[in-house]
Amino acid sequence: MNDNYDELDNIIVLNDEFGNEIKFEFLDLIEYNSEEYVVLYPIDEENDDGMVVILKVDSLEDDSETYVSVDDDNIIQAVYNIFKDKFKDQFDFEE
Repeated sequence: MNDNYDELDNIIVLNDEFGNEIKFEFLDLIEYNSEEYVVLYPIDEENDDGMVVILKVDSLEDDSETYVSVDDDNIIQAVYNIFKDKFKDQFDFEE
């Protein structure tokens, strides 16, 4: 994912590595190990598996933010577990 995004209500538009715009619904901002992560849900007809995307929030020198992919599966799982616990009454999570 790239660092270009627009936020309209809870919709975020990111550009992938090919410059294609992808719309996401912002679900939550989670702090883990002194870092911030966003949990996003792709808004796409093809996303019928219910998978979310977890990206790390990096602050830039000009006080803007960029979202970067997370390569560490342990971090992704830990952030996802926090998200699941926080929203266990609002979403039906499959194991």
